Amino acid sequence: MTAVDERGMTRYFEELEPPEGVKVELLRGVIVMMASPGIVHNMIVADVQDQIPRQRWSRLQTQDVDIVDEASEPVPDLVVLARDLLPDSGRLLPCQLLTMVVEVVSKSSIHQDYVVKRSIYAAGQIPAYLILDPIMAHCVLLTNPAGQGEDADYRRQEIIKFGDPLPLEILGLELDTNEFGTFPGVRPHRYP
Repeated sequence: MTAVDERGMTRYFEELEPPEGVKVELLRGVIVMMASPGIVHNMIVADVQDQIPRQRWSRLQTQDVDIVDEASEPVPDLVVLARDLLPDSGRLLPCQLLTMVVEVVSKSSIHQDYVVKRSIYAAGQIPAYLILDPIMAHCVLLTNPAGQGEDADYRRQEIIKFGDPLPLEILGLELDTNEFGTFPGVRPHRYP
């Protein structure tokens, strides 16, 4: 049996064909599989996407992202980039083109969204990472990425409760969070 390093796992991941309805990501050499999201999750993503003006921004759901110097190909719930930077084709969107990534927390993605992806997106120098959490009914906006690899992090963190306006200065807008749904009866977690 041959050992596979993180870069070898990337090649294996590219050839993987997941079953229908399964979301698959490569996070620091680990293949993570999740069931398709539910209605609350999808409605939050749609609500955010609808509030970001299409004339200025490309808003793509479940787009594979290439993180420089990482054995990672995350698939954020939403990526936002300037319309004039969107490539004509391709599976992997280079992280250098992105202005913001958005993840909606699910019961099974808490650790990945708050810890693993936070570090990965910061390592990719993505200017803003927005975590929308229907378990805790709040938004976590992370900006000012710094560092490399697993030590990378965002230097600024702002927490806004669902129902309060969320200023997204990087996009030149204020996000209305009044319609964001929550997961009732789910045990609270300890993040961020």
